Amino acid sequence: MDDLRPCLRRLRGRKAAMIHINDLTYRLGPRLLFDKATVALPVNARVGFVGRNGTGKTTLFRMISNELAPEDGSISYPAKAKLGRVEQEAPGGPGALIDFVLEADRERAALMEEAEIATDPHRIAEIQTRLVDIDAHSAPARAGAILSGLGFDHAAQQRALSEFSGGWRMRVALAAVLFSTPDLLLLDEPTNYLDLEGTLWLIDYLATYPATILVISHDRDMLDAVCDHILHLDNSKLTLWKGNYTSFEKQRRELQAIQLKHKKKQDDQRKHLQAFVDRFRAQATKARQAQSRLKVLAKMEPVSAMVDSQVLPFHIPSPTKELSPPIIAMDGVSTGYDDKVILSRLSLNISNDDRIGLLGSNGNGKSTFAKLVGGRLEKMAGTMRRSSKLTVGFFAQHQIDDLDPNGTPYSHVAPLMRDGTEAKIRSRCAQMGFPHVKCDTRITELSGGEKARLLMGLATFAGPHLLIMDEPTNHLDIDSRAALIEAINEYQGAVILVSHDRYLLEACADRLWLVSGGTVENFDGDMDEYRRYVLDQAGSEREAKRRAARDEKNAAREEAPKVEMRPVIAPHVARREARKKLDAVEEKMGQFQKLVTRIDEALASPDAFIRDPMQAKKLAGQRQDLERALARLEEEWLLLSEELETA
Repeated sequence: MDDLRPCLRRLRGRKAAMIHINDLTYRLGPRLLFDKATVALPVNARVGFVGRNGTGKTTLFRMISNELAPEDGSISYPAKAKLGRVEQEAPGGPGALIDFVLEADRERAALMEEAEIATDPHRIAEIQTRLVDIDAHSAPARAGAILSGLGFDHAAQQRALSEFSGGWRMRVALAAVLFSTPDLLLLDEPTNYLDLEGTLWLIDYLATYPATILVISHDRDMLDAVCDHILHLDNSKLTLWKGNYTSFEKQRRELQAIQLKHKKKQDDQRKHLQAFVDRFRAQATKARQAQSRLKVLAKMEPVSAMVDSQVLPFHIPSPTKELSPPIIAMDGVSTGYDDKVILSRLSLNISNDDRIGLLGSNGNGKSTFAKLVGGRLEKMAGTMRRSSKLTVGFFAQHQIDDLDPNGTPYSHVAPLMRDGTEAKIRSRCAQMGFPHVKCDTRITELSGGEKARLLMGLATFAGPHLLIMDEPTNHLDIDSRAALIEAINEYQGAVILVSHDRYLLEACADRLWLVSGGTVENFDGDMDEYRRYVLDQAGSEREAKRRAARDEKNAAREEAPKVEMRPVIAPHVARREARKKLDAVEEKMGQFQKLVTRIDEALASPDAFIRDPMQAKKLAGQRQDLERALARLEEEWLLLSEELETA
């Protein structure tokens, strides 16, 4: 059964790319980012690219995209492979979102433009045939589905790009790259601009993407659900590991243990040989034996143990005095801005040790609720009781822009410790993760992760009773995220989390509240159930849109005047083309169904999960992939059936 996944990929019929990196060397100033790094990425692999912040991951993307030239070595992939990467700058302009995404498929856009002006019947026939071959008729629906999955409803898709903020426009840029279906897809932290719902949709989309993906991400859930390989950048070298992130972590720990054991064994052997040499090299009778042992020592290749560099911990001071619960109680509360009500019917309690994860799409009112709870927004109606001594710490990524760019960590901490000595202020800076010279480093020279660390330290400086955290993991690498999770779990106050990082929510939140429909209610389920809820909801919306579009098309056809027009393409040609595509889809569906049957037969064995549980789990995952692929083929089959009917 191991050949099922390669078989599935061959059946998808997509052109694929393979990246070859040979002896790559590159320096950024005095830092050596890559030192004769060599790796080959398999065809159609979904590769997660991991490594500490600042080690050179984005630099490698720029070299793959030919924006930078390596100092030495080479990077190659098939010349005809189409490469897709989200640009660093957010797109803009007066054009509608849906039009911007559609234009990403340059061939379709060029053909559609030529179709408007072409007069030669033969050329018109060629254009229309090619448009059928590339599924141009379904392009608006596909583009709309991608935009919808990333958080844009139908009305938003018709609005101009210039009406949206930079973060939302970056989502549009991501939608355009996904719509263009490149053979080699490069994604650099794609979830940074997404909410949890958009992240869940993207993970589901990428899990069945039928070409090569190389994604830089610190989101463990994405790396586990999407990736079948992990590319690790460490000590200027690239190493490819088979499996998802959890598998990579396990394999690396096992290799570390083996290397440490080997190193200890070699160190003991060296010590034994050296002791013999030191004891007997002066004795004439033993001199030859001592000399031979010196030669053995010289020939022994030293074993270097794999040692992870240390991550500075986060420190979140707990409140000095515990308050009586509940610290906040709401009964029938509504709130909003000016005279516009955003949230209503809020009847909730927050205790002094609650760990609450806020769920809900952007625009539903999560920030409004956070401001209400944090005392930054007044209620409009209802009853709201707050503990009189309640203190609130508020962390939000956009507050990074409020840091003084010419200041330093020391200059930001000093005003909070007016009576403190310089030694105490520097000690507190070190506790926040800025020891020694880092304490005097200008804000402009700090990385995104370091700025987030400083902001976290300032927001929690006084040990608040309630800590509200809005996307705290942006700009943090995986190890720093693990340190943050540990700090949150050690903190003794209440926490409200807004995050697209499912791993963080699962590790820290013990209650989930859903912000939807103009109110906030308890979500009775875990993150797996919420994922199903989000994807089911997206599927229902797509089906409703498809049904509405079909009804509208039928109504327009009935109301249209009966004008006899000479078709550009003969009806029998159109029917033949449509039937040919429909037969191809039916054949592919049949092949997929056979694969599903083979997997079902393997899993039907009573001892399948006992004999080889890992293989059984892998087959179950492959079956889910096939089911998703079948669902997409069924949608394509319906569209082609309609096209055949029309022809």
